[in-house]
Amino acid sequence: MIDALDGVREHYRATGLTERLKVALAALGPEEQRLMPQQLGALDQFHTRGLAATAELAKLAGITADMSVLDVGSGVGGPARFLAATYGCRVTGIDLSEPFVDAARYLTQRTGQSERVSFRAASALALPFDDGEFDAVLLQHVAMNIADRVELYREIERVLKPSGRFATFDVVAKGGEPHYPVPWARTPATSFLLTTDATRAAIEQAGFRTLVAQDDTEAAKAWIAQLRESGPPPAPNLGVVMGPDFAQLATNLGRNLMEGRVGVFTAVFEAASSKNLIGGEQR
Repeated sequence: MIDALDGVREHYRATGLTERLKVALAALGPEEQRLMPQQLGALDQFHTRGLAATAELAKLAGITADMSVLDVGSGVGGPARFLAATYGCRVTGIDLSEPFVDAARYLTQRTGQSERVSFRAASALALPFDDGEFDAVLLQHVAMNIADRVELYREIERVLKPSGRFATFDVVAKGGEPHYPVPWARTPATSFLLTTDATRAAIEQAGFRTLVAQDDTEAAKAWIAQLRESGPPPAPNLGVVMGPDFAQLATNLGRNLMEGRVGVFTAVFEAASSKNLIGGEQR
């Protein structure tokens, strides 16, 4: 497990990321100029279908202004900033990659959202929060890097309040081994895809009840086709985050989707309605 986590950290090492972002964002204005979260949409939504997928997932989850939300695997913070800007909620993001966390804090400062949005470096398998701390948890394109799925989902269930919402949007196995490298893994050593049925079973085993479950593979394929027709993405984009081989990673993701090797699963679950929380601890 430690070796796998080290491999995931290496994949998302992003050396010098914040400095690269500063250079790339100079095209949008001087350092002291406040940026709108929408200006970063091509750069900070590190998952299939980008900002549209985050918006749809938040709507399905029923996010509201009075919620405390946790974004697990928050990357450079795009979804967290979108949630805070759109709904007025407070959002905490955690990510295994310290460079991603540093970059997320920088971009959040540039958008003037540091009072509502914060980030910490941590593992999704050991969330540094009390039991029952959050109203909702989002997980987007993260579980593919985690072998112990039930433990992942149990940790998420632990930090949710009774009847809290867990919204997930992840890549799932469909048929055949994926072509590597892909955005979440350069080799099979750090890729742990499950089928839709196995993913849902692991989540329910962790104590969740299914509210919404849908196959968004066709929407993802349509998005890939549109990207191919529209040409290179506008700058700055995710190539700044993932480096010069990002085009190959994205191309292989599209190929895997089109060939039916992987799919996309979207779902919202509810935590146990009675968790007997006393003094912030589960009894």
